[in-house]
Amino acid sequence: MSTQTVSVQDAQKRLAELIDLAKQGDEIVIAQDEQTRVRLVPFTSHSAPRILGQYHGKIMMSRDFDDPLPDEFWLGENP
Repeated sequence: MSTQTVSVQDAQKRLAELIDLAKQGDEIVIAQDEQTRVRLVPFTSHSAPRILGQYHGKIMMSRDFDDPLPDEFWLGENP
């Protein structure tokens, strides 16, 4: 595995190649104006489907969860 840093302009020209390299495990860093901006990584999907009700009875929510917050909260004041 290696790391490559490329400019935005270079990345635009070589996008398909850079995607293949990232899928193989290489780290691709894209820089703009000589500053690192983004990292190209392969997309990973969730392998296990979500199961409705899987945590039923295991998670509790406080009774005041939906209550309005006090004005002090929105004004940044400490009560």
